[in-house]
Amino acid sequence: MTKIALIGTGFVADYYMTTLANYPELTLAGVWDHDTARLSRFCGFHDVRAYGSLAECLGDQEIAIIVNLTVPESHYELNCAALNAGKHVYCEKPLGMTFEEAREVVDLAASKGLTVCGAPANGLSDAQELTASLITAGRIGTPRLAYAEMEDGPVFKDNWTEWRSRSGAKWPGVHEFEVGCTLEHAGYALSWLVSLFGVVEKGQAFSALTFPDKGPGTSGLSLASDFSVGCLSFRSGVTARLTCGLAAPRDRSLTIIGDDGTIVVRDLWDDRSPVHLSRFDGKRPLLQRLAGRFERQRRQVLPLRLTHGRPVAYAAPARTRKLSGFPSQIDFGRGIAVMARAIAAGEPPFFSGERALHLTELALALNEGAGSFTPRSDF
Repeated sequence: MTKIALIGTGFVADYYMTTLANYPELTLAGVWDHDTARLSRFCGFHDVRAYGSLAECLGDQEIAIIVNLTVPESHYELNCAALNAGKHVYCEKPLGMTFEEAREVVDLAASKGLTVCGAPANGLSDAQELTASLITAGRIGTPRLAYAEMEDGPVFKDNWTEWRSRSGAKWPGVHEFEVGCTLEHAGYALSWLVSLFGVVEKGQAFSALTFPDKGPGTSGLSLASDFSVGCLSFRSGVTARLTCGLAAPRDRSLTIIGDDGTIVVRDLWDDRSPVHLSRFDGKRPLLQRLAGRFERQRRQVLPLRLTHGRPVAYAAPARTRKLSGFPSQIDFGRGIAVMARAIAAGEPPFFSGERALHLTELALALNEGAGSFTPRSDF
């Protein structure tokens, strides 16, 4: 059994609470939040212990892993405090608000013989494992090009001020608009790309604030970019384009093109997303052939979009487990469980240390629209 503590009981904390139930080897000792009303509501809803202070939480000698679910601006300070208290750290993205902060967190953990891991956990999903196995088996030949989409839809036009988590926490819309969709969401695609293709050697990044009016409570604020696009060159030879936005229709897909075919992952937020495979020397599915024939005959595009290729069956049936509500079908607890198992085995977790630093650096570069950049991190 590994005892953990959550720090931060905002909107995302309920996602973690829902999925921690999938891992009985993890024991939640307690939670803390500087907002006492939010903390009380969260603890009452989930029937968990509230620490009286941050010092009490970090001083609990039974805690092995601190799960940092605070706002991004607090990540660096809290990560360092937890590491200095002798705790391993699992941190929501990013590790810090600058590369230097993230570098210091990773170095501090190494100097103390501790582990720091970064979210998100969707890079550990069943869908990622299936996609990786198709690539390893040579089903599309050598991968050459990837297109990753992290379009969240025009959420600022929705009734986001009314959104609540299971325990009643407000969706922090204003703060997310200030931090930016890239720091919030690029990691969901980057974790996949880095896990599949390795280190990014160089990149090009552009970002912009395209919709400065985000609605109630945002007037006069300094809002971050709501659109970014990055082109990444991987050491393995793959080139990828990653787009993040808050206006285009929701699309969280990943398309990988190789010498012999393509793989399409329909939803990177779905732990068991449909994964489609097509080969250049293969026959297209009947429905896709009929749709193409109709469009050619009518000389117009159908008002629907069929996912290219045929769905690939998962090798094993879905496990009985809990996931957060649609559209966030991510097993958030898996990242902590994988971390705990690796620590117990004396091994580095996959998304820890230098790899976690690399993901943070890439997200920061994309968020800043840094133009040409060469990552300083490696693994």
